[in-house]
Amino acid sequence: MATTSDVMEVLKKVMDPELHRSLVDLNMVRDLSVNDGRVSFVLALTIPECPLRDQLERDARAAVLALPGVHEVQITLGAMNEQERQAVLGTNEHPGVAAANNRIERVIAVMSGKGGVGKSLVTGLLATALKRAGQRVGILDADITGPSIPKLFGVHGPPKGNETGIEPVQSRTGIKMMSINFLLPDEGEAVIWRGPMISGAIKQFWGDVEWGVLDTLLVDLPPGTSDAALTVMQSLPINGILMVTTPQSLANMIVRKAVKMAQAVNVPILGVIENMAGFVAPDTGKRYDIFGPSHADEAATLAGAPVLARLPIDPQVAALCDAGEIETLPTDVLNACVETLAQKQPEAV
Repeated sequence: MATTSDVMEVLKKVMDPELHRSLVDLNMVRDLSVNDGRVSFVLALTIPECPLRDQLERDARAAVLALPGVHEVQITLGAMNEQERQAVLGTNEHPGVAAANNRIERVIAVMSGKGGVGKSLVTGLLATALKRAGQRVGILDADITGPSIPKLFGVHGPPKGNETGIEPVQSRTGIKMMSINFLLPDEGEAVIWRGPMISGAIKQFWGDVEWGVLDTLLVDLPPGTSDAALTVMQSLPINGILMVTTPQSLANMIVRKAVKMAQAVNVPILGVIENMAGFVAPDTGKRYDIFGPSHADEAATLAGAPVLARLPIDPQVAALCDAGEIETLPTDVLNACVETLAQKQPEAV
């Protein structure tokens, strides 16, 4: 019959695909029990909503079931505490040369549970609105594999560098930004990187870029609850999250996942912004709910935060964004959002 030592030996061969260490080396295996062919243990994840949880559980179960005499495996998913998580992920590593000289008042992540909801559009419009309100603003484009910020602002790289760090590229109105697109020899080149490389790039955009003095740094997150989003939440001093959604009820299901991730890493959600919130015909003034009735209030209830803005579908917005002229668009619809960021300054996690 299999023993606890046998189980630990096979679990030493089950690797976390992102951290490249075994479940045993990472101290993920807890409360192991072996009794008459029945094996049970707790698998302590870095966070409860770890995007690899299903794969890790599946691989661990298969490895243990391959042992002679094992006919049942019960795995309970748990989560590490903050100290354990920092030890595993190395969040106390050197922040970068430039970071010591930067003075950033607040860092706000713009998040969505899924792609295609207009998260980068919201980031660009909000940065423009904050700049018009007199703030010093920056955008960290953390969507490494799908960067949109440079296109929206019509700016190009490469950025300048010196002995202390990288200078961010500035838009026409002075919004500072850093994106992987600035560093590519061809802006149309695909970034085909694994998770650790993506996470490393995001950390460099924070620690090696000379942001200088900013009132607000907006972080345009990639969609979903992937390791890139986790890196931002755990490695950057995020003060709050703005959740972007669309009218469909499907979006609420995705918002729920994003909310759970935010709660798991203890980052407050400041508000919900609904994009594609209907279309008003310019010739008749009649409103059409192309994506169905709004569910933004339901999303706000899930997030425990107010609806701060509803952005309607506007062909002119799309045309100007395609032309790299997002800074010419009106931003009055985001006034409540600007006021919220000016008033609410929660403690950084």
